[in-house]
Amino acid sequence: MSSTDQLTHSRRLTHSRNAAKRNVLISGASIAGPALAFWLNRHGYAVTVVEKAGAPRSGGYPVDVRGTALEVVRRMGILPRLREAHIDSRRMTFLDGDGSEVASINPHDVVGSVAGQDLEVRRGDLTDALYAAVREDVDFLFDDSIDTLDQTGHGVDVTFRGGSTRTFDMVFGADGLHSRTRASVFGPEEQFHRYLGYCFAVFTMRNTLGLSHEVTMWNTPGRAAALYAVGDGDDVHAFLNFARTEPPFDVDAFRDPEAQRDLVAAVFADAGWEVPGMVAAMRDADDLFIDVVSQIRMPRWSSGRVALVGDAAYAPSFLTGQGSSLALVGAYMLGGSLAGRDAAAGFAAYERDTRAFVTANQDRIGEGDATLFPTTARSLERRNAMLRNLAATPPAQGRPAHSALTLPEFTPMG
Repeated sequence: MSSTDQLTHSRRLTHSRNAAKRNVLISGASIAGPALAFWLNRHGYAVTVVEKAGAPRSGGYPVDVRGTALEVVRRMGILPRLREAHIDSRRMTFLDGDGSEVASINPHDVVGSVAGQDLEVRRGDLTDALYAAVREDVDFLFDDSIDTLDQTGHGVDVTFRGGSTRTFDMVFGADGLHSRTRASVFGPEEQFHRYLGYCFAVFTMRNTLGLSHEVTMWNTPGRAAALYAVGDGDDVHAFLNFARTEPPFDVDAFRDPEAQRDLVAAVFADAGWEVPGMVAAMRDADDLFIDVVSQIRMPRWSSGRVALVGDAAYAPSFLTGQGSSLALVGAYMLGGSLAGRDAAAGFAAYERDTRAFVTANQDRIGEGDATLFPTTARSLERRNAMLRNLAATPPAQGRPAHSALTLPEFTPMG
């Protein structure tokens, strides 16, 4: 073997040994987790993803992919698949308390998305595309979760609920708004939780109105009820939203499913339009999800060898329409920041280069001031006037915050 061949062989062995040492664990297999797994694998890490569910999560409410996030999915190679899955909602109709029409407009004019560019897809279609992009290169542990984390000088010792133990160089929490990883490393959620003044319930029900590719929303001050037909099928997504000055966490029973249903039903007890039927359907729904509308605001997203991404680090709330996009962009930035860097340097670069983009999108919503969910009669009148004006004169499309970050180029290491 020539000296040149020996040097090349030595470099390959060194690279192999280094790559073998860079074992990382991601908790969560929804959006941020598989996206981060894709980029970490691209940059030479051996990646394991643990997910408490028994399989990739399908279904769920439609989500948006906008602005900078579109470039992320393009670089992942899944943009064509997502374009095929695009829902293409065609109409958003707003109703007054008595069910009369206030305005019917193009959804893009309301949410600030760009027709023909930004995407709206079923959440399950996005998670399926992300999983398909990484399943051959990443180890997935389904039906399991992290029980304990112990950071040491040589790594992070992890005990899984299934009973096994392993040591990783780094661990990433991509486990959502109520992240257990965040709680175990950074402390209770309450210190990072910013309540935005609303509670909501989502579920599916029969499409009794024959809706197709559209959203119909009923409003009175502090209350909203919406039916969302992603196609022309037999079912629709139902949504009930209401303002509440303080979160209902002061009532221990709120975490009881029946108490949750009772709370929502009481708020909408005298509502008109199709709301009584929606409340009745909520009582029987097997996919009901009830929670408060909130954000996660943290002074730092990492501690030692553990970092957070997506909703676990900076949930913006569904009111911004940017939850999925922030997860995708954050995963790209975190994975790329760790290319050729150790945890400390990589995490510092991730926060330095990503935080302004996150904050700009989170700041689009303040407490109790969501445009679509006015809390007073006067603010509802102003919103309705704005909607009528939109119907007559659509605004320029796109929101600056959606594209406020230009993605850097990270050289693949793997």
